[in-house]
Amino acid sequence: MADDLKLVMTKADLAAFFVQAFAGNMSDPDEFEVLEPGFLRMKLEPHESMLRPGRLVSGPTQMGLADRAAYAVILAHIGPVAMAVTSNLNMSFLRGVKFETFYADAHLLKLGRRLATVDVRIWQGEPGNVAAQSTVTYAIPAS
Repeated sequence: MADDLKLVMTKADLAAFFVQAFAGNMSDPDEFEVLEPGFLRMKLEPHESMLRPGRLVSGPTQMGLADRAAYAVILAHIGPVAMAVTSNLNMSFLRGVKFETFYADAHLLKLGRRLATVDVRIWQGEPGNVAAQSTVTYAIPAS
């Protein structure tokens, strides 16, 4: 699928969109580590407010990163469509995420006119150390 995909936004474009679209958002192009057709890697430096008891990164924080990565990889291919919205997010937590940098790899599985589906893997250390997996579907408004 990646062979027929074309990027229409850069990492800087995505960061600027997130700042504009979400009040109070402190987006930085550096959070988008890799962007290529069909794929986006984001990183998150957790802070204390993201922890659950046991000093592990909370599930809602991980789900938020998965959703943000899915949204970003879709927008990178369709442009700044603010009203594209999450229609489904399934998350499987496989192991705890330590209080250190972690990543989300978002692979675009399907990009249709009205729906897009993304596989997101949350990991630490190296990409093979998957801590959570999510399948995220977005509804894309008619243009």
